[in-house]
Amino acid sequence: MIQPAYQRIADDLRRQIIDGSLAPGDRVPSRAQIRHRYEVSDAVALQAVRLLITEGFLEAKSGSGTYVRRKPELKRLARSWYGSSGRDGSPFRAEMQRQGRAGTWRVSSETGSADPRIAERLDVAAGDPVMVSRYTFLADEQPVMLSTSWEPLDLTRGTPVIFPEEGPHAGAGVVARMRVIGQRIESVHEVVTARPVLQSEAELLGEALGSVVLVIRRTYRTAERAVETADIVVPTDRYEAEYVLPVE
Repeated sequence: MIQPAYQRIADDLRRQIIDGSLAPGDRVPSRAQIRHRYEVSDAVALQAVRLLITEGFLEAKSGSGTYVRRKPELKRLARSWYGSSGRDGSPFRAEMQRQGRAGTWRVSSETGSADPRIAERLDVAAGDPVMVSRYTFLADEQPVMLSTSWEPLDLTRGTPVIFPEEGPHAGAGVVARMRVIGQRIESVHEVVTARPVLQSEAELLGEALGSVVLVIRRTYRTAERAVETADIVVPTDRYEAEYVLPVE
């Protein structure tokens, strides 16, 4: 299949950004220069630049030109929240403290029904009641990642931990909260994928449409059952995931 001209130009400019030939803050060739260099029309040159702006590689400055976007310093997100740091306090806050940052979050929780995808992950029937919690996690008041979690209501209804962020155990983390109701978590299963950011996520995170995010699909389990599952959305231009696994 023949690649459209604008994609070919975007691929070339993207490669120069990735290999450092065009550094953050560098001005990229103007539309006229792109038109001349690649022997294309002005419309094709504009389409190539707009694609890279949408993907978050470039930013346009009014009256000045188009520049390689300066990205935030990449932070490492340690996926070892299931040990001591997560037992008696917020795992996210502990991780941010390790980085020298203040970790907080905004959250809303409501009851809902498990769709077939979530039901399979929680080992419940589709349509069973669940508590749904939607988080925006902040570091130094800036949004850094999102999470949506689901907990089976047959497990938490009528207990002091039914709402993850309300009551005497608010913000304690899943491991500590579940221990309160006699559920001892023994394992955590994570599946990591990547995809373009959704518009709703881009608005919450301050990301450009076309940016790529990691999606960490996490499920906490006791010896008998799943007690919580979540989708964690992490911008790849801010964090890389580091996994620390014990070897027995």
